[in-house]
Amino acid sequence: MDRKTFKTLDEQIEILKSKGLVINDIEKAKNILLRENYFFISGYRHLFMKSKKEQQFIPGTTFEELYAMFVFDRRVRNIFFKNLLIIENNIKSLISYQLSKKYGYKEKDYLNPKNFSKDPIKIRQVHDILNKVKRQIRNNVKQHSATMHYVTNYGYIPLWILVKVLSFGIVSELYDILDDSDQIEIAKTYNLDVESLVIYLSILANYRNLCAHEDILYDHRTQKFIPDTRFHYELNIDMTDGEYNYGKNDLFAVVIIMRQLLTDSEFRDFVNEVGYEIDILEGKTNILPINNFLNQIGFPDNWRDIVNID
Repeated sequence: MDRKTFKTLDEQIEILKSKGLVINDIEKAKNILLRENYFFISGYRHLFMKSKKEQQFIPGTTFEELYAMFVFDRRVRNIFFKNLLIIENNIKSLISYQLSKKYGYKEKDYLNPKNFSKDPIKIRQVHDILNKVKRQIRNNVKQHSATMHYVTNYGYIPLWILVKVLSFGIVSELYDILDDSDQIEIAKTYNLDVESLVIYLSILANYRNLCAHEDILYDHRTQKFIPDTRFHYELNIDMTDGEYNYGKNDLFAVVIIMRQLLTDSEFRDFVNEVGYEIDILEGKTNILPINNFLNQIGFPDNWRDIVNID
């Protein structure tokens, strides 16, 4: 295996040119590579390659087009992140309200293992996740003014304050171990079944971390698949061997989840913002039709129609 060694900007340019990329303004390209990182920009090259095996750009592909895809991914990532934070706040509020109302407002009450799943298979999971929550309390209590205020003045942290320092990943795991009655009550808010919401939250937590760390978004796929929904059916998404080609474990699956967890106005704004960025990308890329990019992301051609599905 070839060793990966440091490459100067001139060497990076030569590597891209050797793969057939057209670079019209070398100094501008070098400046972009210096500011944005060659590794991150080249992460989008697969969209423009002749094939997976042949690591050569489609003839005529320009550096500007490659960079346009990088910028598109960044802007769309920010749009997704903003809306993921809305959902994160919503689910934290719902969980804290349900548990506080039912079990009390002190840690010893709402974190009592007896309040959680009675499923024998989940006994170890319950204790592991509650220990994670308690560990986050220990690690974060002094770093946030609200939690510090309650500990200092009252000697406890109510759950509606605690959720602010819990990660989305922990919160999604917490929902998975709630007592059945509590899971149902929270899922009813979204008109969902518990199993779907468990999967949704896990996938959203995964994408939330991806967005927070500015990782490449467009081609990410999760290990979990969302169940088939009416949105897959109404959009008439293409199928292969009885399985939908899009909207199962890709970025469009997140769109389908958001359609069910955001309010109608929030979701419409989200679609308009994403659609605007897609329109900009279409104006900057000539080598491939915009639908090719959308399908790579996991979006069907008629993806915007999801706004009109009740």
